[in-house]
Amino acid sequence: MRWLERAACLDVDPELFFPISNSGPPLQQIDEAKALCGRCPVAEQCLEWAARMGQAEGIWGGTTEWERRATRGLDTQRAQPCPSDL
Repeated sequence: MRWLERAACLDVDPELFFPISNSGPPLQQIDEAKALCGRCPVAEQCLEWAARMGQAEGIWGGTTEWERRATRGLDTQRAQPCPSDL
């Protein structure tokens, strides 16, 4: 995990990346965390690591847990054959 040494969040309170919900006041927290990830040189590695480790909670690589769940759902749908292909 040498990429972690170059992370923009290295000296940031980790609580920033674990909002309690995806609505109301935590939306500002989510925006702040995503803005930091947007400037991070290793955001892609962070997201890949979170996916490999099954990290469900928190913001990783600029994505929320809800965004990652939605993406996994799309990936699962793509992996299934289309009825017209059968």
